[in-house]
Amino acid sequence: MKIWKRNVIVAAVLVLVCAGIYLNWRYEEGLKTDLVSTLDAEKVMDDAALVMQTEAEALEALAGAENPASPVADQFARLRLTRQESRDSAVELLQETISYAGTGEDLSASTAKLDEIVNHSLAEASIESLIVSKGYSDCVAYMTDEGITVAVPAGEEGLQPADVALLSDVILSQTDYTLPEIRIIEVN
Repeated sequence: MKIWKRNVIVAAVLVLVCAGIYLNWRYEEGLKTDLVSTLDAEKVMDDAALVMQTEAEALEALAGAENPASPVADQFARLRLTRQESRDSAVELLQETISYAGTGEDLSASTAKLDEIVNHSLAEASIESLIVSKGYSDCVAYMTDEGITVAVPAGEEGLQPADVALLSDVILSQTDYTLPEIRIIEVN
């Protein structure tokens, strides 16, 4: 009687372990299919999916924000954090696309977009450093294919034409943008 109970318990545990393994296998198969359909190159490479264009709008909102509870420095820090989070998300999507793309157009398009994001990040950091070195307390630069937007804190008198010329000179020296593609926003 004792041996019979033990064998039933062992058989029940074995059936439960096998059922768990089978369910896990079926679940992982479903994930692989979903991941491949999710990483369709057209969906990933769509600019709307990369959410990179909203940062210029955030810079414009920063310029119009008059929130005495949060100092300008905090606003710049939040903007940088938002920009970095969106870039990290886009880079992660592109890296997943590259890892599943194999070879061909998808791989080269994803690699080119990733290179563009990295180059924009480096240029933005360079521009921000140069502008701060020119005597401004802080700034945030955001580059897109259409142009560049730079937000700087306005002094008591606001940005003067000499300030705009200095900022434009820094931007023109570090990028290939033309003057009409440059937007300078003063933050109060």
